[in-house]
Amino acid sequence: MGKQLIVSVGREVGSGGHEIAEMLAKHYNIPLLDKNILEEIAEQKNVDATDLKEIDKKYVTPLFKRTVRGFSSSIQENMFLMQFEYLQQKAKAGESFVIVGRCGEAVLKEYDALVSIFVLGDKETKKERIMRLYDKNEVMAERLMHEKDTERKRYHNSFCEGKWGDSRNYDISINSSVLGIEETVNVLIDFIDKKHNK
Repeated sequence: MGKQLIVSVGREVGSGGHEIAEMLAKHYNIPLLDKNILEEIAEQKNVDATDLKEIDKKYVTPLFKRTVRGFSSSIQENMFLMQFEYLQQKAKAGESFVIVGRCGEAVLKEYDALVSIFVLGDKETKKERIMRLYDKNEVMAERLMHEKDTERKRYHNSFCEGKWGDSRNYDISINSSVLGIEETVNVLIDFIDKKHNK
């Protein structure tokens, strides 16, 4: 692909957002970035990737952090800044990629190549998907949905001005329960192509 394309995919648990991101990356033949970026960051910074994964996606508690001369005492905030820097480097270098989560719609908003997406879904459809994919009963699936979405919301809202899942912060928000995963991807491809080529 000649023209740079960056697709940021935020998603609710059970919406199929990660699968949609994978399908978009495959369609455009560009890399999918998610937890794999922690390994590359660890290699760049010469630290253990396991340590980074343990603190990844934890929100910052304001009472337990302070900033001195531009440096934060919060491990989580420093983790975010490392990911921010990593994504900015790739974007500045003109690389194309799909980024899942990581506040992509916020940290890369200055780039014209960015198309930001948020994938949501109906509660029952999401619950059924989680039960099927992760072999959970109904109660466990509902608990997982609540815990993971709360975690994502806290993480996102700790670092970004715009609120997680607020449609005003994305180019498009789409309910994958309406059309199903494959048709949702088709709608998104059409949207991306029109925005990317305008």
